[in-house]
Amino acid sequence: MVPVTDIEALALVLGGAAVLVLAGRALSLRHREARNGALVSVDERSGSGPLLRSNQYRISGRPDELRRLPDGRLVPIEFKSRKSPRYGVPRSHRIQVAAYCLLVEEATGTAPPFGVVRYGDGGEARIPWDRATRDELLDVRAAIGRPYDGRATPSVARCTHCPWRDGCDARAV
Repeated sequence: MVPVTDIEALALVLGGAAVLVLAGRALSLRHREARNGALVSVDERSGSGPLLRSNQYRISGRPDELRRLPDGRLVPIEFKSRKSPRYGVPRSHRIQVAAYCLLVEEATGTAPPFGVVRYGDGGEARIPWDRATRDELLDVRAAIGRPYDGRATPSVARCTHCPWRDGCDARAV
């Protein structure tokens, strides 16, 4: 029998550890796919994913991912680069995912059971696509369609970095 050197033993241990890490990642991916469905499409910030439109509600969008559940329904997934929020999913994230759920429902004729927000630190939240979520989305959509009522309180701090400041009638700067 040939004696094993310390370097060879270390290489074997590191190789085994690498195999364990890769196997763990594969199991994690398999678990996520079982939970959220098989990948159907991806929009990698290039606009290559399918554009979903609703003529009735005059909205459109591209979910970051669409996944198909075993029963055939599609689930929209939205990625956020920030860490998981400490106090729950912000309303703006819920509304965005709800809008994707509405768009998927209109495009396929079948309502998704939920949408998903996935954060940069790996955390994720399911947003149920139910009557309450639909009503919240449609309330926001109706508010957007009404004329501006002047409720904004402009400030230099907020308005300086606002992406809509050039077209806003309430801007402070």
